[in-house]
Amino acid sequence: MSEAAPRPIDRHLFAGFLRRHRGAAVAVAGWSLLEAVPALASGLLVAAALDRGFLAGRPAEGFFWIGLLGAAMVFRALMTRTLTPWLGRIVEPLRDDLVTAVASGAVQRAAAGARDTAGAGVARLTVQVETVRSLVSALLRSARQLGVSLLMAFVGLAALSAPVAALTLPPVLLTLLLCVPRLRVLARRQRRQLRAEERLTGVAGETFDGIRDVVACGARDRVTDELSARITDHRDAVRAVARTASANILLVSLGSHLPLLVLLLSAPRLLDSGALSVGELLGATSYLVSGVAPALRSLVAVLGSWGVQLATVLRQLSRSTREARPGPPGGQGPALPPRTRRAPLTPRSPDLSLVNVVYAYGPGAAPVIDGLSLDIPAGSHLTVVGPSGAGKSTLTTLLAGLAGPDSGRLTLGGVPATEVDRAWLHRAVTLIPQEAYVFTGTVRDNLRYLRPQARDTDILASATAVGARSLVDRLGGLDAPVGLDGPPLSSGERQLVALARAHLSPASIVLLDEACCHLDPAAEERAERAFADRGTTLVVVAHRISSALRAPRVLVLDGERTAVGTPAQLLDSSPLYADLVGHWVSAGTP
Repeated sequence: MSEAAPRPIDRHLFAGFLRRHRGAAVAVAGWSLLEAVPALASGLLVAAALDRGFLAGRPAEGFFWIGLLGAAMVFRALMTRTLTPWLGRIVEPLRDDLVTAVASGAVQRAAAGARDTAGAGVARLTVQVETVRSLVSALLRSARQLGVSLLMAFVGLAALSAPVAALTLPPVLLTLLLCVPRLRVLARRQRRQLRAEERLTGVAGETFDGIRDVVACGARDRVTDELSARITDHRDAVRAVARTASANILLVSLGSHLPLLVLLLSAPRLLDSGALSVGELLGATSYLVSGVAPALRSLVAVLGSWGVQLATVLRQLSRSTREARPGPPGGQGPALPPRTRRAPLTPRSPDLSLVNVVYAYGPGAAPVIDGLSLDIPAGSHLTVVGPSGAGKSTLTTLLAGLAGPDSGRLTLGGVPATEVDRAWLHRAVTLIPQEAYVFTGTVRDNLRYLRPQARDTDILASATAVGARSLVDRLGGLDAPVGLDGPPLSSGERQLVALARAHLSPASIVLLDEACCHLDPAAEERAERAFADRGTTLVVVAHRISSALRAPRVLVLDGERTAVGTPAQLLDSSPLYADLVGHWVSAGTP
């Protein structure tokens, strides 16, 4: 892996990358020049073999010059072999830098609340990054060699015969000039193809992930139409790229034969005037036939395919990996311009308030949370219950500042969520999801992750409070390894680690999103009481109704029948809550 710090992908990426790997770049340039020796010398050696050898009646000397040409070819093979490892020293670190930049950009976008489809992110991190690696590797092998060979062929042609070089260079330059606008058209169509690919990947991923819901809701026809439209867009984009690329190939193929045609038409006059010998004519023809024409065709074809693809993919990656500007966490609407953006504010207290909050997972989608108004005073304990899909986890995401409402008002300590200082938010709010994270390291590293300076006594106190002390002792104490270096942990044990980590943190707002679902009821109750006794503002998404029975306040998310109150009040006012409690009691669960 490259040791350079992660950097955004932009038009200066390669310049900065080459500066950091200057030694490899210089070596590649030097070996490339040596590799192109046959391209430089081929025509000169052919001319010498004829004029000084065979046509002059000295066949031995002629074979000598031909032998030098063969030796030059062997020398080229040796230089190519020497050069190949240096190409790897550029390609592989570049791929590592790209993976780092894409992953960092995804984290930054998520931290800023930007919405993105998982499919598009996977396409960037896998397909597009690997595409860049393959294209850079191919361009370094092919375009580099072709470009240097084309340049050296013209240098050799000029050394052999300046008049011939003057006659044949303009058609080559004309062909290159005509190809430039065509390559721009191709680049635009390549970008369209990549956008279509990302949209198709995103829609297909969402469709397949929710296929059971699609069937259950009778939405097969609508989803099929949407997916078919994305497939059609992608097909049309691919066809447009193919048409433009084919036209470019035809143009270059015609242009690459012009220099040879010009030489053949001019040869009689040049020979008669003595400006060109027979050997020089054959040498010049050799340059054009075996050097200039194939190199020009291949170079433009490579740049028109691999080069344009590389520029397009890098531009697409750049759009998704630039650090997101502060703005509405939900990604709705543009961020304020730098001159008018308000300075971040620090809330006075960990009070939470929602007024007519609406949130949906996409334009045109039905709101998951619709018109929710709720106050959660500092130090209070609220349990959230409701059917699957009612928006319980979405609510914790909003309260954690990981997303912003589409409409309505969400405040923390009286400060709108969009204006809260992000550093304060990261310290003050801790969200524990259902799937708990255990990092590779020691038990101590894991427990004090959110409070790096915590003393061992405080770490053990938090572990004891949430019921994780016996786990710490069983693992071998705070210095025991966990994660990849330690013993496998069950889902419940990982949750205990996450709970102890959150209890030790300086967070004044703790959100437990079914964070105790793998614990038994007694262990779940102990963990929740540990946070309540800590004086933390506690929001619990209940896995068991017992969490609601012991909470001072309960929020029942049930669409238009959403209700909030004490457990006793909700038994009378919320049919859903009454059903949940009745089911719990009838099941005989303690």
